[in-house]
Amino acid sequence: MIKSWNKLPDYMQTTEVRPYWEALQKKRGQILIKRILDYVLALFLVVLLAVPMAIIAVFIKCDSRGPVLFRQERVTTYGKRFRIHKFRTMVTDAEKIGGCVTADNDARITRIGHTLRRLRLDEFPQLFDIIAGNMSFVGTRPEAASYVEQYEPEYFATLLLPAGITSRASIAYKDEALLLTSTGDVEKQYVGVVLPEKMRINLQALTDFSVADDIGIMFKTAFAVLKKENK
Repeated sequence: MIKSWNKLPDYMQTTEVRPYWEALQKKRGQILIKRILDYVLALFLVVLLAVPMAIIAVFIKCDSRGPVLFRQERVTTYGKRFRIHKFRTMVTDAEKIGGCVTADNDARITRIGHTLRRLRLDEFPQLFDIIAGNMSFVGTRPEAASYVEQYEPEYFATLLLPAGITSRASIAYKDEALLLTSTGDVEKQYVGVVLPEKMRINLQALTDFSVADDIGIMFKTAFAVLKKENK
């Protein structure tokens, strides 16, 4: 549920965040329904996808050395930090070799990693993050702390709800990795151009939040992935 205004972190108690907080206060019932649906659907999918996830894990182990899962600190509701679960798609210690943002031609991506990323199968383990309450199916993608520290004041409004696996911005920037491939400085392009535009979309989605809209975004995400695969 949405915290009372005076219980938000100090950096979120700003005039830029206030309108979004007030709008969400009026939708507390829908936020509760959102959490219940997230939890029930995530549990169902964990059972349904148990065998496919086990098979993916075997492919990852056979393809390259290192752990099956990638764990990295990300930021979610009210600035809480958590370690996200994803199938590893890059070489071990990739973050020590390059930045947090990945271009399509990044040499750190493994062979199986390219397939997992294209089909978004690397996102499956985030079902456990949803069950734990750190994430939702729909919401602003969880950023690394280094990017959150560069947020404009208004961007912190996106931390009023849990981070998500997908969002309107994720659909709009489904080819983000390919887009970043065409630039020389990936980090600069992401922080200076891509992140602000994604945040504009995320903030509008926050204003328009409803359970029905969340469900629509989930279906649109599935269609976008299938369309990309059939190109």
